[in-house]
Amino acid sequence: MKREQRLRAPADFRRVREFARSSWLHPLLVMYVAPTELNRVRRRLREAIGQRFGQLPLESDVVVAARPASAQASWDQLCGALDSLLARAEKRQ
Repeated sequence: MKREQRLRAPADFRRVREFARSSWLHPLLVMYVAPTELNRVRRRLREAIGQRFGQLPLESDVVVAARPASAQASWDQLCGALDSLLARAEKRQ
C-alpha cells in the first residue's frame, strides 16, 4: 500500500471509528469501515497542489482546507478552485 493511501493522523483513525458504518470482530482484531470522502478529497488536493507547487507563494506557509462540498466536486472543479485561490493570492503578493 502506498504511503499516501494510508491513514497516519490520529484524527483520521478517530474519524473512521466514529463514523464507521460497519465493523467486524475477530478474537485478534477489529475492523472498522467508514466512508472515505474526506480522505479522498485530501489525496486529491495533495495531488493538485503538488502539480502546482511552483505557483505557491514564496516564503510562505500555505494551508488549504477542504469544505464539505469538495467531496462531490469533480477533479476539474477542484483544480479550478485551487487555481482561482492561487491567482487571488498571487495578486496580493
